[in-house]
Amino acid sequence: MLSQLPKQILPRPFLKWAGGKSKLISQYIPYFPKNYKNYYEPFLGGGAVFFYLQYIQPTPAILTDINAELITTYRCVQENVEELIIILKEHQRQHNRDYYYHIRANPTQNDLEQAARFIYLNKTCFNGLYRVNSQGKFNVPLGKYDNPKICQEHLLRLASTTLTTSKINQADFADVLKCATSKDDFVFFDPPYHPISNTSYFTAYSRNCFSEKDQERLRDTCAELANRGVKVMVCNSNSEFIKKIYTEIGFNIHRIEAARSINSNTKKRGIIYELLITSY
Repeated sequence: MLSQLPKQILPRPFLKWAGGKSKLISQYIPYFPKNYKNYYEPFLGGGAVFFYLQYIQPTPAILTDINAELITTYRCVQENVEELIIILKEHQRQHNRDYYYHIRANPTQNDLEQAARFIYLNKTCFNGLYRVNSQGKFNVPLGKYDNPKICQEHLLRLASTTLTTSKINQADFADVLKCATSKDDFVFFDPPYHPISNTSYFTAYSRNCFSEKDQERLRDTCAELANRGVKVMVCNSNSEFIKKIYTEIGFNIHRIEAARSINSNTKKRGIIYELLITSY
């Protein structure tokens, strides 16, 4: 079981990520395919599923995301982790409220500094949210943490080692169609969730919201992959719209118990259900 693996050797996300899958993996385990040679994750985010599967069944991986800063950060962890740690230690030393808002207001073009800024803001902002305004500027307020873990050296080095053989690129999710072609391939999609109500879509994944048309384009991508024999797994909200569009293409729908933790009203936090959808 996942909970029995020693934490000191288990690769796991080095970022906090809204909607991250770390707490759900134990429920996903029965549905992961047993036999595949190549792994693809087109909505990388925190990468919890990637890190778990690389520990259990190491395979070549192609990791992509539309978020350019996220991809820069992963590449720096992969290729320059020691230099990154040095900059993060300085962020940790200087961290306070004024410093947070200074760093938030001043992006940098240097990849290493950009990656360190991304991790610093991620570890200190409210609930690890990634949200930008219409100008593409990160605008999440400072979180309320007494001692945020800004520079987790062991975790970053372990992530770097795990990422060694992976290809990491900025790309639209549909680009996976260019490389996943057979039963040897497994694609895991963790897209922005479809809202279950008109008020539940609290943040945008990037500058543009992930619309119903995007969800349908993702469904069509999954259908094409499945037609090639590719093993496809998708997670999404427990909405009638999502059930409908994946039932139409013959995918299997599984209900997963999840905890809602990101809500300013603590009374609205608690157990909800999500969907895990598979082609096999």
